[in-house]
Amino acid sequence: MDGFVSHYTSRLDAKGRVSIPAPFRAVLARDGFDGLYVHPSLDVEALDCGGHALLREIHDLLGKLSPYSEERDLFSTALIGTSEILKIDTEGRVILSESAKAYAGIATEITFVGHGFKFQIWEPGRFLAHLAEARSQLRDFRKQLSSRHVAPESPPPRQHGARE
Repeated sequence: MDGFVSHYTSRLDAKGRVSIPAPFRAVLARDGFDGLYVHPSLDVEALDCGGHALLREIHDLLGKLSPYSEERDLFSTALIGTSEILKIDTEGRVILSESAKAYAGIATEITFVGHGFKFQIWEPGRFLAHLAEARSQLRDFRKQLSSRHVAPESPPPRQHGARE
């Protein structure tokens, strides 16, 4: 798998640096992006992060919108205009900007959460609350799906020795 999976929690060091988890660094290295592309998430108080794969997703989204449309301008502003490219040091650490930390509510700890083509950076308490809400909504969604889906009737069991 070439995507970001699982989640990890780390502390900021005294200089405000945090180590990107080794499995995430390996994905970034295979992706070939020099640094870490970061922007505030559109729908949660977290940061979306990645490399070329994340940028491809953004450019694919923008490419589907009319070049001078209000929607494209809004997405461009939110996904590109508020982004940063962070330098990853030789130890695999980054320093988040003050505005990025403020947006995500980060003070001393960070939770990295894999999303396949990207990962998110969360304040750990906010992530746990988000995860609990996501699980609750998925349970409800699963119940809705199961109530809509009726399993096909099984044929009656075949009698032993019966001819067809």
